[in-house]
Amino acid sequence: MAGTFELTVLIDAFVVCRLETSMPVPSWALEAARFVSVTRTDDELSIICREQDAPASLVDSVRWRALKVHGPIPFETVGVLSQLSAALANAKVSLLAVSTHDTDYLFVRSAELAHAVRALRHDGHTVHTSWQAAETPA
Repeated sequence: MAGTFELTVLIDAFVVCRLETSMPVPSWALEAARFVSVTRTDDELSIICREQDAPASLVDSVRWRALKVHGPIPFETVGVLSQLSAALANAKVSLLAVSTHDTDYLFVRSAELAHAVRALRHDGHTVHTSWQAAETPA
């Protein structure tokens, strides 16, 4: 098992946009200067990005906040998402997870962010908010 983790809450609000699977990836997603995740499946094209990077016509009412797990996390590490999602599940906080080569991102609804942070801290994880992240040495 992996143990406890260090996470940082990203400053921006995020949205999840759903497009038809046959659509090309839009230029606004390809040109985003910050976090963007593009996933195409047989059923859909999903884009997770900062709220200000998405066209208003594709944005629904749900806003998400991201918690970045400090990495890089070696691929051999077992149980990262399991432990973090268990802490949130026990607190009745729903999540959307995105994994990259180096780390994982947990997205929680903006309204549940404070509750999610408390739950992760209660489980022994370190969670930096934006003002703490700026004070934490790299």
